[in-house]
Amino acid sequence: MLKILCLSLCLSLGLSGAATAAHDVVVYGDTLAGISAAIQATRMQKSVVLLSPTAHLGGVATAGLTATDMNRSPTIGGIAREFYGKIYDYYLQPSAWRGQTRAEFFELSLKRTYTGKNDALRMQWVYESHVAEKILESMLRTAGVAVVRRSRIAENASAVELKDGRMVALRTESGERFAGRMFVDASYEGDLMARAGVSSMIGRESNRAYGETMNGIRLAGVVGAGERSVDPWIRPGDPTSGLLPYIDRALWGSPGEQDTRTQTYCYRLTLTNDPANRLPIVKPANFNPLWHEVMVRTLQMAPDTPLQKVMSLTPMPNRKTDTNQVNFIGANRDYQTASHRERERIDQLHRDYAIGTLWVLANDERVPAPIREELKPWGWPKDEFTDHGNFPHQLYIREARRMRGVFVMKEENLRREGRVDAGHPVAIGSYMLDSHVVSRVLDADGRLRNEGSHLDGRAIRPYGISYFSLVPQKAECRNLLVPVCLSSTHVAYTSIRMEPVYMVLGQAAGAAAALALDRDLAVQDVPYPELHTVLAAAGQIMALPQ
Repeated sequence: MLKILCLSLCLSLGLSGAATAAHDVVVYGDTLAGISAAIQATRMQKSVVLLSPTAHLGGVATAGLTATDMNRSPTIGGIAREFYGKIYDYYLQPSAWRGQTRAEFFELSLKRTYTGKNDALRMQWVYESHVAEKILESMLRTAGVAVVRRSRIAENASAVELKDGRMVALRTESGERFAGRMFVDASYEGDLMARAGVSSMIGRESNRAYGETMNGIRLAGVVGAGERSVDPWIRPGDPTSGLLPYIDRALWGSPGEQDTRTQTYCYRLTLTNDPANRLPIVKPANFNPLWHEVMVRTLQMAPDTPLQKVMSLTPMPNRKTDTNQVNFIGANRDYQTASHRERERIDQLHRDYAIGTLWVLANDERVPAPIREELKPWGWPKDEFTDHGNFPHQLYIREARRMRGVFVMKEENLRREGRVDAGHPVAIGSYMLDSHVVSRVLDADGRLRNEGSHLDGRAIRPYGISYFSLVPQKAECRNLLVPVCLSSTHVAYTSIRMEPVYMVLGQAAGAAAALALDRDLAVQDVPYPELHTVLAAAGQIMALPQ
């Protein structure tokens, strides 16, 4: 433990040469999964370093996604329950509330976030971003995890060192080398597993690939009012003017076929209507009015549309929101395999789009007056993201690479049709199948249609997520675990991809890494009964409710 604490101190102070030390476990990614993996492995007496590609910890869960998707809180245990328990305890303090009381807030939150708390379990999953990040930092310090920030993986051929089917070390952009005996890729993008040569998938499988019903290319609803389509041309009624940005002229394949597209990304925006804590929303310098034309024209066709149908402003503590659905459809198409520099450009596109959307809704006179008036009191909170222009620091990457590991989670495992359960569960999922729009396209009748979206809760009961969906094929890598970009089809991933589930899966990865070290085994050979025993002792929930 002394070794771990000394290393943690050196790294936090940025002392030269500290990052060249060897570790039992190297965790890449500052997501909730990475944090819980690091804490669990450290609690099992392993030396751990957590590499954060950014300056922050918590991923999107501390960058605006604070209306946590937790429809069945009793299925969340272990370190995740500790985290949400600490949030609960924080907001019990009267000093935590400014401008509203705890009772007033939860009255507003009712029915919007599955009540937002569970008093019997003392868990709360609605919170402020900066509060959650401080709690996570405290949990890491208490565990003795060494954290190195601004440590993005290198992009050259020597980014990952491999020997005899195992990772030996990874290098960051700065040239620092982190050697380890076990590795965890807890990034949203799956960059570490990709650099290590582990097989993965981007986009959607065909329905035929795994006998699924909701995969592949899928036409969805008409964009407009009912079956009347919004005009998709730059100059309304004039096809010679060209289509508005990010619209396809025709489907690129047949329904149900494979493609390489993923569901849309966005920023989860934090807004406030507290005048004492509010900064104005200003039109971005890179404002492009054409990006917002589909939205504006749709509102002109349906002027009675409420703001909550355009974007969701879910109440958060202290007169703030988690604002979702500001989706820049089609703008993420090259993100998954892009360079760091190109991702920064795409991030900026999404930032400009998000701010531009808010500005248009509050100021464009074509927007119905009730929406403009409802949005005008809202602005950026002064006390959030203070080192990032009061704007979230993490793009919401709903789906990127998905590993092709030992076991692939599929639609049938989630629906549990014919009791087709995934074996060897290390976590419980329960959320509906929820894919945001992938593309926009003209149909055969020239109508603008959404494509790729689904929201389906039929027959989705709590289901087990297999340990073997966290591990690569043994021939590809023997000492890597992947709790975020795990082995799953697109359809299954649309349910699994929830932040509390990532955190639970991260703890399983940390425990498995420690057991593999103790037994000198490949991660594929970790005895499941032993892993189950360790996780159960740590408070994990793995049994399926009857």
